[in-house]
Amino acid sequence: MLTFVFVCLSLSVTGLHAAFTVTVANPSVKVKENEGVDLKCSYTADFGATPRVEWKFKDLKGSQSFIYFDNKPTAQYENRITVYNGGLRFEKVTRADTGDYDCEVSGNGGYDEKTIKLTVLVPPSKPVSRIPSSVTTGSNVLLTCFDNVGSPPPTYKWYKDNTPLPDDPSKFPTFKNLTYKMNVFNGNLEFPSVSKLDIGSYFCEANNGEGAPQRSDAVQMDVRDLNVGGIVAGVIVALLAVGLILFALWFATKKGYMPKMKESKPKTQAVYTQPRADEGDDGDGEFRQKSSFVV
Repeated sequence: MLTFVFVCLSLSVTGLHAAFTVTVANPSVKVKENEGVDLKCSYTADFGATPRVEWKFKDLKGSQSFIYFDNKPTAQYENRITVYNGGLRFEKVTRADTGDYDCEVSGNGGYDEKTIKLTVLVPPSKPVSRIPSSVTTGSNVLLTCFDNVGSPPPTYKWYKDNTPLPDDPSKFPTFKNLTYKMNVFNGNLEFPSVSKLDIGSYFCEANNGEGAPQRSDAVQMDVRDLNVGGIVAGVIVALLAVGLILFALWFATKKGYMPKMKESKPKTQAVYTQPRADEGDDGDGEFRQKSSFVV
């Protein structure tokens, strides 16, 4: 027991590490677009003097590719990165470089890897919003807001008549009568059953902490009652139109304006009557025709 404690203390004092270990200085790195950045990755001496070091990149869509393989950068990274003993350096990053970077080390029969998440910081642009100008009372209405430039992806806020709408209206007395649902992550503002209380001027705002928040154009949304009288009038007009067409067809047929269909005459058939045996002759040896064709 004392021997085990002594060995543990010795390992702690001498700073020895577990065998075949890869270490990253910072597992999550953030850098502004068009700036340089270092992704630091070190490993223990167990891998040998010349271990095999490879770097892989997986973008936000899940597509994975090598950026450093067989002791050299791949073609698309040839003039963009420098790999040194202890890490990898980008000379200049773009928003497309956001993703996960795997540092893989193997040698002397050992293997280990670590991942570094790189986020390239890009301010959001003016978001694109879709806001209907007129809706019907009681209908389900969806307002959308989206920005595809900001990195990391922005969160969204909605405004009505220049007043910010809370995420949960039920928690605020001023908004407790409103029944909208807001998703701050995808930018949707939904009214399950829109009412006159929802009339107003709406716009959205995108913000990811980089640069100033960006706002969409404001659009006035009006809520109108369902025009039952107009619907009934439309149905009546449609029925009258159908009735007028039917009357016109009847009148044209009656006056002979419509072409009549030709009646087909029955086909003439010939019927042959077979003579009876006793009608073949009259006893005098003469044969007389007793049968006939009936047309």
